[in-house]
Amino acid sequence: MSDERRSGEGEGIVTLADDDVAALRAILDGTARTTGREFFQSLVRHLAQAVGVRYAFIAEFAGATRVRTLAYWFRDRIIDNVEWDLAGTPCEDVVRGRLCHHPTDVKVRFPGDRPLVDLGIESYLGVPLCDVLENHLGHLAVFDDRPMPAEPRRLYTFQIFAARAAAELERLAFEKRLSESEKRFRDLYDEAPIAYVKEDLESRFISANRAALRILGIKPEEVAGMVGMSLVPDTPDAQKRVKDAFASIGRGTDTNGVVLELRRKDNGKPIWIQWWSRPEPDGKYTRTMFVDITERVLAEQEKARLTAQNLYLQEEIKSAHNFEEIVGQSAALTRVLSDVSRVAATDATVLIVGETGTGKELIARAIHSASRRKDKPLIKINCAALPAGLIESELFGHEKGAFSGAIARRTGRFELADGGTIFLDEIGELPPDAQAKLLRVLQEREFDRVGGGSPIKVDVRVIAATNRDLLQSVRDKDFRADLFYRLNVFPLRLPPLRERADDIPLLVHFLVGRFAGRIGKRIESVSRETMKLLVAYPWPGNVRELENVLERAVILSSEPMLEIDPEVLPVPPDGPAAPCENHRLEDVQRSHIRDVLDQTNWVIEGARGAALVLGLHPNTLRSRMKKLGLVRGSHDNS
Repeated sequence: MSDERRSGEGEGIVTLADDDVAALRAILDGTARTTGREFFQSLVRHLAQAVGVRYAFIAEFAGATRVRTLAYWFRDRIIDNVEWDLAGTPCEDVVRGRLCHHPTDVKVRFPGDRPLVDLGIESYLGVPLCDVLENHLGHLAVFDDRPMPAEPRRLYTFQIFAARAAAELERLAFEKRLSESEKRFRDLYDEAPIAYVKEDLESRFISANRAALRILGIKPEEVAGMVGMSLVPDTPDAQKRVKDAFASIGRGTDTNGVVLELRRKDNGKPIWIQWWSRPEPDGKYTRTMFVDITERVLAEQEKARLTAQNLYLQEEIKSAHNFEEIVGQSAALTRVLSDVSRVAATDATVLIVGETGTGKELIARAIHSASRRKDKPLIKINCAALPAGLIESELFGHEKGAFSGAIARRTGRFELADGGTIFLDEIGELPPDAQAKLLRVLQEREFDRVGGGSPIKVDVRVIAATNRDLLQSVRDKDFRADLFYRLNVFPLRLPPLRERADDIPLLVHFLVGRFAGRIGKRIESVSRETMKLLVAYPWPGNVRELENVLERAVILSSEPMLEIDPEVLPVPPDGPAAPCENHRLEDVQRSHIRDVLDQTNWVIEGARGAALVLGLHPNTLRSRMKKLGLVRGSHDNS
C-alpha cells in the first residue's frame, strides 16, 4: 500500500512536472516571439492551451461602458474582434479592478449575457490589466463550457500571461503616446512660422521644415544634399558674413541674430534672413533657425534710397540753375521747344547736343517736367566732373567692401532715378569701361553694383548731353559706336546764342530782374547802347556767359538804368566767333578756349579766371585743356 502511494505519488510528481513544462512552454511560445496584434493572438491561443479551456480573449476599453477584444480565441481558431456592453456580464466585475473567478453556473448567474448563454458557458476566469501606476488598460479572460475548479497552478499560469499582456498593453500605450507626441512635434516643426534646418558643419542640409523650404525656394526632394552656402551671393559683404558665422559655429559658439543675404534656389531672387545657429553636443551638426526679414531690409533700403534721393534733391534746390524757365521766342528756340513737347510724352532716349552754356540741362528739365515721370526725380550727373575711378560707383553704386574705402553700401544714381529720369551731362567724357556698363543699362534695363553679383532692374529714362561731336569721337575710337546709336534715338541740337540774337533782349530783362531782386537793387531799365552791345556780341560762352556778365554788371551798377562798358566784354581779337563749316568742332573749341585763356592771362580759377568767362567748372576746363592739348605757349597748327 505504501509503494502504491509512493508509486502513485511518484506518478503524480512526474505528471505534474510534465504539465508544468507544457505550461511554461506555452507561456514562452505565447509571449516571447511577437509583439502587437500578433502577440495578443499568440497569447490567447497559448493561454487557452495552458489552462485547458476552449475560449480566451484580451480586451481594452471602448468607452466608459463598453469593451472591445484585441484578440479572441474561439474553440480552435482566432476570430474577428467583437465589442459589447459591460453591464450584466462577468467582465463588469473584472474592470472594477479585481480578479473574477466563476468555477460553475456562469450561464445561470449572467442570463443577460446572451453570447455566453448561447455557448453554454459554465465557468469564467478574468483579471484586470494595469500599468505600473495601477491605471486600468483592459482585461484578460478565459471561459469554458466545463467547470473550472480553483487550481493554484492554473491561476498562477493565468497571472503570468496576464502580467505579460499588461506589459505589452502598457508598451503599446506608451508607443502610441510617443507617436502622437512625435506627430504633434513634427506638426509644430513643419508648420512653425519660423524656419528650422539641421545641417552639418559644411552647411549640407539634413532636414528642413516647410517654412525653410518656402523661404529658400527649395522643394522637399531637394533637401537631402542641399548646400546652404550655395545660396549665398558672390558679393564681398555677403561672403564675409556667412564665413564669419560658420567660423563661429566651428569654434562651438552660438550665432545670434546674424543678418545674411541669400538667393532663392528656384528663381534667384534676393532674400535676407536673421539667423540663429547652435552646434549640437557632438559638434557634427548644427540646429539652425531663421526668419525672413526681406520685407524689412527692402523697406530699409527704400528708406535709405529715398533719404539719399531727398538729400540729392535738397542739394539741387539749393544750387543755382541757369534759368527758372525757358526764355525766348526766336524761330530756332521755337523749333527746339516743339521737339521737346513731342518727345517728352514718350520714354525715348534723348541726346542733347549744343555748345557750352546753351542750356542743355534746362532742356533736360523741360523734357522731364512734361513727361509721365514728372512726379519722380530727375537725377543729374556731370560725367566730366568725376574722377575716372569713381564714375562707375557714382552711376551704379557699390557694395560694402567692394574696394578700399567702401565701408558701406552706396546707392548709385541709376538706382536713385528708378521710375524717373537720369540726365548724363558731358556724356562724351565717359570712360570706356563705364560706356560698356551704360550700354547694358540701355539694352537690358539692369546693372550690377560695383562688387555686386546680382543684377538690379531699373526703369529709368536716359537723357544725355554733350558739347562734343560724338560721331567724330566714334570715328576716332574714343566713343563706342553701339552706345552712340543707343543714345542718338532722338537728337536735339540747341542753337548757340549767336543764332538766336532775337532772344537776347528778353533774356537780358529776365536775368537783370532776377539778379537785382536777389541782391536787393532797383534797376528799372537797360540803356539802348548797352542792349545794342549785348545783341551784337557773339557770346562764345552762350547763355551762361551772358548770365555771368549781367550778374557782374548788376553788382557794379549804382543807377536805375543798367549800363555796361564795352570793355567788360572780352571781344576776341579776330572778331566774333562765327561758326565755320570747314572747321571741326574740336578745332573751334580749341581756338575759343585759347583766346579766352589769353585774355585772362591763363588764369583759370577766380573772378578773373577763364572758367568763369566760359561758364565751366575749373576742373572741367582743365580736363578740356588737357584733351585739346592746350598748354601755355602752344600754337594751333591744324
